[in-house]
Amino acid sequence: MKVSIIGASGYAGEELLRLLHRHPKAEIVHITSEHYAGTSISARYPHLTHIYENPLESMEKIHLIAAGSDVLFIALPHGHAMQIAAQLEGYPLRIFDLGADYRFADVSVYETWYHAVHTDPQADRVYGLPELYRERIRTAHIIGNAGCYTTASILALAPLVRAHLIQPDSIWINAVSGVSGAGRTAKESTHFPELYDSFTAYGAVSHRHTPEIEQALSEQYGATITVSFTPHLAPMSRGILVTCYAALLDGVDGDAVDSVFPHAYGDEYFIRLRGRGAYPATKYVRGTNYCDIAWHIDPRTHRVIVFAAIDNLVKGAAGQAIQNMNIAFGLDERMGLDLVPMYP
Repeated sequence: MKVSIIGASGYAGEELLRLLHRHPKAEIVHITSEHYAGTSISARYPHLTHIYENPLESMEKIHLIAAGSDVLFIALPHGHAMQIAAQLEGYPLRIFDLGADYRFADVSVYETWYHAVHTDPQADRVYGLPELYRERIRTAHIIGNAGCYTTASILALAPLVRAHLIQPDSIWINAVSGVSGAGRTAKESTHFPELYDSFTAYGAVSHRHTPEIEQALSEQYGATITVSFTPHLAPMSRGILVTCYAALLDGVDGDAVDSVFPHAYGDEYFIRLRGRGAYPATKYVRGTNYCDIAWHIDPRTHRVIVFAAIDNLVKGAAGQAIQNMNIAFGLDERMGLDLVPMYP
């Protein structure tokens, strides 16, 4: 497959390059960066020296790029993918958007939370969370890759929601991310002296991943679900750990909770169930496409607590996009992604 990456100079774009290097069916043909066009990707990322020396191009010639590609990854902030994809309707290629433009079935939700007009509302797209939407991904023209916080949160809660074991209005999610989730552009909140030796919440009641979580969980439940979601920033480069709380319905015990996770994910290679009482950690999934899940039952409050850990740049971005690509082209989902976590 001839693969092009729009926005290759960001963290997600670089991670796509790292992972695709070992993919036996993928050939990188075009990589773009408007700011660094004309320079080598290895000048931007010296660790890629002798691995990739491809020149970064401008996407001004997007039609030529598309004509020579089977796969187009768009690793740009929201607002860009819908402009690009709208120009490429009719091209025989698959588009994987790592941003937010194609994540929502109802574009009015996107417009409300992202404060932008959606310019491609009729696009043939699906939500790109493989473990829940695999069959839809196989045939869609555009796959809107699930967000990082949302991937961990939805995968943690979907089995309980689908089985109607919890009260749908009782879900609270506390999520912690490494700073790479904010991208490579410098800003005060991610400046090293501001971040180091500190831990802070942000985006309470307003984070844009909230409606994405609600969309997927509502579909699994069969009715509208509203969640409370609070993200936090930790002084680490990679990783996400979510802690999800929900009240169990009367009569639901630990055995019922224990049974729904293997039923939902027993055949999912990239989901590793740690079981009741375990504590997943970001270190155990670092650099991989795994999602580690564990749960606890609090008999005193009759609540379930679910933990999920992922690498935000892999399962939360580039790795999941490649998993979606593998599904779309009928390949083994593990292709290019069968990685051992980096430890320590």
